[in-house]
Amino acid sequence: MSREKAYLQMLESTATIQWNIAMILEAKAVEAEKVKQWTHHHIHARSFDNHEEQLKETLSIHEVIVEMVEGLTKLENGLYSNLKAVLGSGEDEGGEGFGGMSGDGFDFGDDSK
Repeated sequence: MSREKAYLQMLESTATIQWNIAMILEAKAVEAEKVKQWTHHHIHARSFDNHEEQLKETLSIHEVIVEMVEGLTKLENGLYSNLKAVLGSGEDEGGEGFGGMSGDGFDFGDDSK
C-alpha cells in the first residue's frame, strides 16, 4: 500500500471516529438533560439529613461528568496527533504541519488589533 493510500485510509478512519464521537456526544447531551432534571428535583436540602451528605452526592455526580469530559479530551488529543502526522507529513514548511500552526491554535487575525 502506498503512503498516500495509507494516509487516506487514516483520514477516512478518523472521519468515522469523529462521526461516532458526535453520536456519543448527542446521546450524552440527552442523558445530561435527564440528569439535570433529576438533580433539580432530588438534590436539595430537604432530601438530605445534613449538608455533608448533600455535598457528597453532588460531588459524585460532578466527578462522573469530569471523568467523561477527560476521556473525550484524551480521545480528541489522540485524533489530533494522528491528523497532525498525516497533514504535517506533506508540508515543506519545516514539518510543523497545519500551515505552521504547531499547536498554538488557529489565528483569526485578532493579534493585529
